[in-house]
Amino acid sequence: MSATLGTLLHELQPDWKIVAFERQGEVATESSNAWNNAGTGHAALCELNYMPNDQDPSKAVLINEQFQQSRQLWTSLVAKGVLDGPSTFINATPHMTFVRGEKDVAYLKRRYETLSKQPLFAGIEYSEDSRVINQWAPLLMQKRLKSDEPFAATRTPSGTDVDFGALTRQLFGHLTAEGANLRLNHEVKNLKREKDGTWLVTYRDKVGQTPGQVRAKFVFVGAGGWAIKLLQKSGIKEIKGYGVFPIGGQFLKTTNPTLVAQHKAKVYSQAAVGAPPMSVPHLDARMVEGEGSLMFGPFATFSPKFLKKGSLLDIVSQVRAHNLGSMLKVGATNLDLVKYLVSELLKSRSRKLDSLREFMPTAKDEDWELIQAGQRAQVMKGGKLQFGTEVVSSADGSIAGLLGASPGASTAATIMLDVLKRCFADKTAEWEPKLRELIPTFGETLNDDPAKTAASTRATAEALSITA
Repeated sequence: MSATLGTLLHELQPDWKIVAFERQGEVATESSNAWNNAGTGHAALCELNYMPNDQDPSKAVLINEQFQQSRQLWTSLVAKGVLDGPSTFINATPHMTFVRGEKDVAYLKRRYETLSKQPLFAGIEYSEDSRVINQWAPLLMQKRLKSDEPFAATRTPSGTDVDFGALTRQLFGHLTAEGANLRLNHEVKNLKREKDGTWLVTYRDKVGQTPGQVRAKFVFVGAGGWAIKLLQKSGIKEIKGYGVFPIGGQFLKTTNPTLVAQHKAKVYSQAAVGAPPMSVPHLDARMVEGEGSLMFGPFATFSPKFLKKGSLLDIVSQVRAHNLGSMLKVGATNLDLVKYLVSELLKSRSRKLDSLREFMPTAKDEDWELIQAGQRAQVMKGGKLQFGTEVVSSADGSIAGLLGASPGASTAATIMLDVLKRCFADKTAEWEPKLRELIPTFGETLNDDPAKTAASTRATAEALSITA
């Protein structure tokens, strides 16, 4: 998110000075790191949680619209030389949904019938034929070809696998080459608004333990789970009432070349009862730094830290009088989630492999290793646990921050355009021509125009080499 905003600001206003602070010794070591997320280019092609009502495609269409803006921005940045070759960060990977049982099969068929009428979902396929599904994803069907159990799948060839870590590093690499000041191993300790409206940013160099300060007219807090801590320190009233709940995750991973060669898709299914949307089980083809692998999960874990390299006191240090009631209500009204998390924490490696075998019946224990994914800090507000991504900004637009998780990085372009609109309203008209260069459909929607949708998605697919 920070890399995307910094890139947009530099393209729009190259005379502005940009300083970025990173706690670790390199960027993209937390949520953006390739192994801390599933790498799904979230476009609602396979994720059932974006369409719980099989007759209402509005949320799925919205997520897809937002991902198209990210694709357009990446296309422009590749053409300008800001980003390296597309295969270094994005690869064509069909997106599938696979369900079992009469109820879920009926739901998936209705979902397909609804989505297939939407221009952004052109090309989606549906099948209940084991032979067809076997062609799409052989690992799913081994031992199932003669099964009497009802199952069905949808497939969209235009799905993608994204290495958000590589993308982040490339964006920051270009920014620093253009004069931006990236301060690694620097932790922001406090944010204080001055009388003249500027912000005094206090930080500490973690290597030399030397303190420092910098003044800024605008601050963006893109610190992942730690964003709430810094926004609370800023004292802006807009952060009142917010809390976050950390949920960690693990994946099973294999680099066995025989298995990798047989599975060229991201396959999502239904979440368990009480499970948060981010815990929808999926078997994913991954491409990271030129190496193919498969990942299955996630399996929920718990840590009081808001980041993998956070503090054990994170979950309690956020508590304020204005958010305590909301947080307690979330705990009292989400007993299914609590039960789910406890059951996940009690799962042994053997039971996690059994969960994999529900997807891939022939999975062998020795082929798979457990890896720890990133921490997700889910938003709590108004007594409810939210599962989206939310921008919090001050009334004067001098500071903004990002809370929440999925769809997250996939929709970074749209979310950062929202930040620009909120925080630089006086520059919107001046910047619009340049924004249209970077994102040709800026200010428009695609799904209302089939011809425009087809032209735009074809152009970005060809430019990013993601035509399946």
